[in-house]
Amino acid sequence: MPNKDDKLHYSVRHESLRVCDLPAQLRPREEFERVGAENVSDAVLLALILRTGTKGMNVVEVSQRLLSAFGSLTALAKASVKEIRSINSIGPVKAQMIKAAMELAQRLTRESVGESPKVVTPEQAAAVLRERARVLQKEVFWALMLDAKCRLIGEPQKISEGTLTGSLVHPRELFKKALEQSCASMILAHNHPSGDPTPSSEDIKVTKQLIGAGELMGIKVLDHIVIGHRRHHNSTDFLSLRESGLVRFN
Repeated sequence: MPNKDDKLHYSVRHESLRVCDLPAQLRPREEFERVGAENVSDAVLLALILRTGTKGMNVVEVSQRLLSAFGSLTALAKASVKEIRSINSIGPVKAQMIKAAMELAQRLTRESVGESPKVVTPEQAAAVLRERARVLQKEVFWALMLDAKCRLIGEPQKISEGTLTGSLVHPRELFKKALEQSCASMILAHNHPSGDPTPSSEDIKVTKQLIGAGELMGIKVLDHIVIGHRRHHNSTDFLSLRESGLVRFN
């Protein structure tokens, strides 16, 4: 039977420590200063954004709970404020702070692409859309409208949302926007929320239909990019239908 002192020791050992009571090397700010932003863990960066913990849980534990609940930063970025708030110890202010930080990260990535970038490779096309696609839970179909020098005209055009089918992505809607933008050519793209960029038979069928429509309109369809997620067994997070040889482009 444990004595009274044993019980007291047990309760103290399992009580959550305040950040100021943690060893210096485990405190978020000190670790950030010591090793630099690029070398700290996701939990430490998240703790610095949240700044404070909650009753019975320090800020590092709150951050670890969040990451454990969602499984990854990508999943956390996809979550709504309501979903973030559903995690115990996360109130409305902390949920807004997290969502704001994730949105800033996405905007920074989009900004880094630059205005009117030249898009001549599948990687460049994927770079334009990667951060937009990363947080989506539905399939979205875009068109990158290009001028005669293969520079992007304006923002990527969202054509449809939902499972990619011939009836959903109608040539009329796509080429109406192409004519409005006075584009010389275009690159098609859509995401696979599952993370696997392998195109479906419907993806291939729709691509062939749109290539044919483009020939009639005098607007070249240069490629179709399917964006997924980077996995440990994949070297990239996208697939080019042109490079894969699954579809013949003119």
